[in-house]
Amino acid sequence: MDQIQQLIEILGRQGIHDERVLLAIQNVPRELFLPENLKSHAYENRALPIDCDQTISQPYIVALMTQALQLQPTDRVLEIGTGSGYQTAILSQLCRTVYTVERWEELGQIAQKRFRQLQLSNIETAFGDGTLGWPEHAPYDAIIVTAATPSIPAAYFQQLSSGGRLVIPVGGSDIQELTLAIRGEVDWTCSTLCGCRFVKLIGEQGWQET
Repeated sequence: MDQIQQLIEILGRQGIHDERVLLAIQNVPRELFLPENLKSHAYENRALPIDCDQTISQPYIVALMTQALQLQPTDRVLEIGTGSGYQTAILSQLCRTVYTVERWEELGQIAQKRFRQLQLSNIETAFGDGTLGWPEHAPYDAIIVTAATPSIPAAYFQQLSSGGRLVIPVGGSDIQELTLAIRGEVDWTCSTLCGCRFVKLIGEQGWQET
């Protein structure tokens, strides 16, 4: 059995049951999103370092977050934290358009090259403060945040459609809870998916830069 099939089996045992999510993970080459010296580790079920002191998330966390969004082919998704672009590429397989915002322009430009290489034409990219979302394209059907925040930024409530899904790590600087939040008319309905550890979401409505 090759490495990708082994990973798919592991994810299945860990509770990833959405066949569309598993197929997206099978179809997106994770090694393309890694530095040269780490490509041989692409299908290990763990997070790995990338440029700018950021990380590419563990495949299980990518799959869990994606599955929780319950994406439909017509959905418009906002992603906060493009990073390597791997999560973005997975999302692009499952929805109409991904709008992704990255704080580090260097990372975002590398990700853009990868999207072109894979001929992913339904991804729009921007650079800036991800805690403010991307209001020009709102409302979104779903929002996914790949960095941790002490509380959910108000901008996300304003930019998500009623009944829309938000997946976001919430908590302290060292450990957080991966949270699924459903937007109601006046507030969120929240549930915890698992414990997690993400890099900080820096910005006006997140952690302040030190």
